[in-house]
Amino acid sequence: MKVVVLCSGGMDSVAALHWAQVSHVVTAVVSFDYGAKHNPRELPFAAAHAARLGLRHEIVKLDFVNRLFASDLLTSGGAIPDGHYEAENMKQTVVPFRNAVMLSIATGFAESAGAEGLVIAAHGGDHAIYPDCREDFMRAMGDAMRLGTYAGIQLLRPFIAMNKAQIAAAGVRFGVDFAQTWSCYKGGTIHCGTCGTCVERREAFIDAGIPDPTQYAHAGPLPRKPIAGG
Repeated sequence: MKVVVLCSGGMDSVAALHWAQVSHVVTAVVSFDYGAKHNPRELPFAAAHAARLGLRHEIVKLDFVNRLFASDLLTSGGAIPDGHYEAENMKQTVVPFRNAVMLSIATGFAESAGAEGLVIAAHGGDHAIYPDCREDFMRAMGDAMRLGTYAGIQLLRPFIAMNKAQIAAAGVRFGVDFAQTWSCYKGGTIHCGTCGTCVERREAFIDAGIPDPTQYAHAGPLPRKPIAGG
């Protein structure tokens, strides 16, 4: 199948790109610059992986998101919180309806680029604080993409039954250099080690039993996972 791959430059999406390269015919790679604090750090990695695979790469600028949407993930928002990635305070980093906006644009691009599918790295570890990562949303969005295009664009989620540790292990099998990926929401010169995405990244390598190639500003004990309903 001819596919377009959504790739931010993070662990999951880079692994999904390499999966797609061996499983399908990748027509293009698309990334979004929407004003997130870490966009300048992660997008060059998306571009580098696309170039290494000899693939067309498009960066779509969504300036209106930073101007009109409320989220601490954006440069227009407040400070990125520290803590476990499943903690309640991580809701501050949710960009409202982000996946819907990006998938809509990417679907139009995919059909225009002659693709039949769109790959997104949504995974089983995506949790309840992100409404547009939930199964009901993804199923509905997939229906809309298929029904709203002549090509019947399919939403492909190769990692939906995996957690992040399993994705890390799969990425190693695909030959992914995880040192050439970015997770930290703070977007500093190196990963902070304490924000939710850094904690998630650190846990993934530990749980997968894979050496972590990442340099962290702080690599102390990880915060405990919140108790469900607690």
